Amino acid sequence: MTTELTAEVCVVGGGPAGLTLAVELARRSVSVVVLEQSGHFNRSFRGESVSPDSVWLLDRLGVLNRLDGAYRQMHRMEIVDSGSTVLRADFRRFPYPHPYPVELAQPALLSALADLGQEEHPDHFTLVRRATANRLLRADGENGPVTGVVARTPEGEVTVRAALTVAADGRFSKVREMSGLPYTKLPLERDVVWLKLPFPADWDDRTYRIRIRGDQHGLFIPTHPDSVRVGFNIPKGGLKELRSLGLPALYERLDGLAPELAEAVRTEIRSWSDTSMLDIFTTLVPSWSMPGLVLTGDAAHTLTPILGQGVNHAIIDAVTLAPLVHDAFDGGGSEAALLRACQEFQRTREESVARSRRLQLRQERLFSLHGAGGVARRSLYRVVDRSQKLKQRVLAGAYFQLQTPGPHVVAAQSTATLV
Repeated sequence: MTTELTAEVCVVGGGPAGLTLAVELARRSVSVVVLEQSGHFNRSFRGESVSPDSVWLLDRLGVLNRLDGAYRQMHRMEIVDSGSTVLRADFRRFPYPHPYPVELAQPALLSALADLGQEEHPDHFTLVRRATANRLLRADGENGPVTGVVARTPEGEVTVRAALTVAADGRFSKVREMSGLPYTKLPLERDVVWLKLPFPADWDDRTYRIRIRGDQHGLFIPTHPDSVRVGFNIPKGGLKELRSLGLPALYERLDGLAPELAEAVRTEIRSWSDTSMLDIFTTLVPSWSMPGLVLTGDAAHTLTPILGQGVNHAIIDAVTLAPLVHDAFDGGGSEAALLRACQEFQRTREESVARSRRLQLRQERLFSLHGAGGVARRSLYRVVDRSQKLKQRVLAGAYFQLQTPGPHVVAAQSTATLV
């Protein structure tokens, strides 16, 4: 059976970029169909860190009040290098309306966005689940403008005809591949092994922890409601070698970074299936659009996990692109007008993304130093630690690109330790 749908915009991918964009378009009375591959949002995600600017945007969009109790404010960040604390940042001292990053499970965020679209804009918002895009529709042959998408579902094919198709299908974007838009994938020198453990009773639950020892480092992220996400670096392509050494090698790696977790990791991680591996790379796409198609989120600019920038830029992309697309449709919705809107979207966003990428890559290089380089790294962090102004300047590139300084509009959540 083949189902035919028509909309002004077809969004492929129901993640933070796709659903935020769809809600923002529907709010402006632009009809949108979202094709989401999964049948539900109850999947395991690593990208649960939401930066202060995105929290501010979610509040303005009316999403934050739908998430009461589903997220945790983070108040501090600390870096411990070779056993000494070399940098502390207290977000409560940052002079912005929303100063706090939050840890928010993506299933809760995506469900809230989908509910918002379906409940408040039912005439303009359509979500099709279990739909895998497998072909782009094109006018005038295989190299012509994109005019929609053909997707596979358990019930048969779904054809969505749209004036604009948006690729919001992530870092391994299938739509980007099908479009033929050129890109460069830049692998970094490490991958990250992720696992989840019970939260330690003697840690406070509002602090991001970064532990460094030599050229090894780990991220320790409090996770709602009572866990800690742990990510530690391995050499690029090094998972096979690590696994060949057995789980004791994993335990030993974590013992060096966080001995407090020694008992928990041995109790909870009993096989390699209790872990996952993230291939670390960044993607450079010279042109994010072509007639009838635009890339957004990770499909346009894959970033690394450092400072949790993936979700942040996905949401900012969405709220930047939506008004430009609306204005193009308001002016008649011609192919040329939509292409200009998409090109303006890239011009508006490209420098911000590049700034975050540069900050991430600097941190990646710092983390990899050892020996004399490690001594220099610790000295640098201590210099930053002594100056609140310098801390704000360094972190502003990641966390405060949109907000202007002003009084807090949210209170600090309780800092009670998890038990």
